[in-house]
Amino acid sequence: ITIKEIHPTFGAEVPGIQWGDNGVISDEQLQELKDTYGFIVLRATPLTDSTHVSFSRLFASGPLDDISRFLPPGRVPRYYPHLELFDASNLSDDGRAILDPSSSPRAMLLRANSLWHSDLAYNPRRSSYSLLRAVELPSRGPETGEIEGNTEFADSRTAWEALAAEKKRELLTKDWTGVYNAAHSRKLGAPEYFGDLNLEEGPMARHKVVQKHVESGRMNLCVGAYLWRLEDGEGETASGSEEIIEFLNEHVAKKRFVARVRWEQPGDLVIWDNRAVLHRAGEFKGVGKHRGRRDMRRTTAFDQGPTAWGLN
Repeated sequence: ITIKEIHPTFGAEVPGIQWGDNGVISDEQLQELKDTYGFIVLRATPLTDSTHVSFSRLFASGPLDDISRFLPPGRVPRYYPHLELFDASNLSDDGRAILDPSSSPRAMLLRANSLWHSDLAYNPRRSSYSLLRAVELPSRGPETGEIEGNTEFADSRTAWEALAAEKKRELLTKDWTGVYNAAHSRKLGAPEYFGDLNLEEGPMARHKVVQKHVESGRMNLCVGAYLWRLEDGEGETASGSEEIIEFLNEHVAKKRFVARVRWEQPGDLVIWDNRAVLHRAGEFKGVGKHRGRRDMRRTTAFDQGPTAWGLN
């Protein structure tokens, strides 16, 4: 395979993949994709909902998370029965209407996607790979000629390596546990709408804030919008917890650690490792001249490594 570098430390576009039936590629290509970067972009793939799911299982070499626990009684997603697909679109459940970005409950939930995060970090068992596919994209803006709603990635491994030696010593010595909370991200994304949400009710999980990325052997900062507070070895909230989290989140998001992926056509697929990068959704106004349908579907695999369950 060939590599078209997007960022010198962690991101690339990979053209020329030879797709077989059911989203299958050769074992050699598969391993090369997994060993390459923190995120990769595959353009104009032929994947369907079914082959998206099957390819995700193949790529992750293991089980996928699914949306069953999030579905209220009677709700049926438009891509049923593929419950492994998470809906990252601006569309109603039946796919006919565009969500009102100012009032729809699900639009309020999706606002948190614009914050730096790793997918489903509040799970007791954390995530490894996510695979996000464009099914339908809005038209290109007349002023820029580009499709709104890029996706940005931050290199949390290189960000760790760039920390001052004194800060690294502090983080390794304190060995803080992070409490990752779904409600915390929602309140940050839409503070007025979720003003009454109780952060103590979760769901939440505990994982180490600094830990080794097993596949590469490099250390990684596990931060982002789900990280609510830090706890010491006694389970008490660490002194200066909010300030430390703010510093680490701002550090990882520095320009030199960030890369941007622009969506070009349906079938585009972006794959990333949640244990090595953070990501966020770029601005998508979805109104006026740029208003349009944006149908994005994501699979997310469970981590199978020795630290997957953290302290849960």
